[in-house]
Amino acid sequence: MATAKKRKPRRVSAAGIILLFLMLIITILGVYGIIHILTSPAAGKPSAEEVVLLETETETDPPATEPPTEETTEPPPLVEYPEADQNTTELEGDDLDAGYAVLVDCNNHKILSEKNGNVRMYPASMTKLMTIIVAIENIKDYQDTFTMQEEVIESCWAQEASMAGFSAGEPCTVMDMLYGAALPSGADATIGLAYYVSGSERAFVRLMNRKVKELGLKDTHFMNSSGLHDENHYSTAADMAVILEYCLQNELCRQVISTAHYTTSSTENHPDGIYLSDTMFNKMDGHEVPGITIKGGKTGFTDEAGHCLASYGETNDGQCYIVVTSKGTDRFQPVYDCIKLYGSAVGVPEETETIPPATLAPSADIAQGTQELAPAA
Repeated sequence: MATAKKRKPRRVSAAGIILLFLMLIITILGVYGIIHILTSPAAGKPSAEEVVLLETETETDPPATEPPTEETTEPPPLVEYPEADQNTTELEGDDLDAGYAVLVDCNNHKILSEKNGNVRMYPASMTKLMTIIVAIENIKDYQDTFTMQEEVIESCWAQEASMAGFSAGEPCTVMDMLYGAALPSGADATIGLAYYVSGSERAFVRLMNRKVKELGLKDTHFMNSSGLHDENHYSTAADMAVILEYCLQNELCRQVISTAHYTTSSTENHPDGIYLSDTMFNKMDGHEVPGITIKGGKTGFTDEAGHCLASYGETNDGQCYIVVTSKGTDRFQPVYDCIKLYGSAVGVPEETETIPPATLAPSADIAQGTQELAPAA
């Protein structure tokens, strides 16, 4: 009977081993890629289920790109206003057009007059005060450039946000974006600053909310860098006054929010630069109240917030006051309200006509390169 021949074991060639090794690596990378896609957060605007994402993120959750950690100067001291007392004037409905207001003496951090000053309201583009100071504190080179992205421009158009007028693909200096955010209230500038500092707007907003905590504000929370309406984006008149007073302690921030006109750098998109005009100084020149000069500030408007204005003024002897009003019924009412409040601070009799109505002419035509898609923000 014939015996079966034993088969010799097949030897695996070196080429086969290398092929198997490569296939194993490819399989591992593929699995890792699938897991990464499934676990990564979606880009862009949060979904309805994520609407409170920014509120639940922790202090240890880092932004997409960490900002510089070096401290070039000592941080300004924190500002805290005491609760209203018997010396605080409680304003009634007929006293002001605004639904929310505070008058603050900056020298002793005291609220002199208020109307729903600690009640939550929507701050609209007064938000940009926080955007500007957070950007300034996290930027080293103000002449560095950010290439404006098409998605930023398209997002601003889609939300009918006011814009400074930068073009997609345009190299914008940080300094130009600061003025673009402050003067014409450009959302293209604020989002550009957010991308430059943190890589995304959502990551930058985390920095804004960290600053809120640093300032000890209990009734302020931000969801975007421009002040577009969101139910979870809120503040109070008193909190906004704290933010403005904090901004005034930074020399560059004070300069930016006190400038009436500015022209951006020459670029291929705008060879003559973009002429920017301030939305507050379009309605007033700052000398309307005898004894005090209104030196700077920030306007705001959305349908939900009404017409808003945060401003500061100084007397000849260096006394500083801050006025914040919101929920005004038309674009000029915040001007009249702040004039009345500054007048009460420096002792101007109410019967004194501080400003001829004829001088409150509508804003000049939109300057070259500036787009305003929403009412003055």
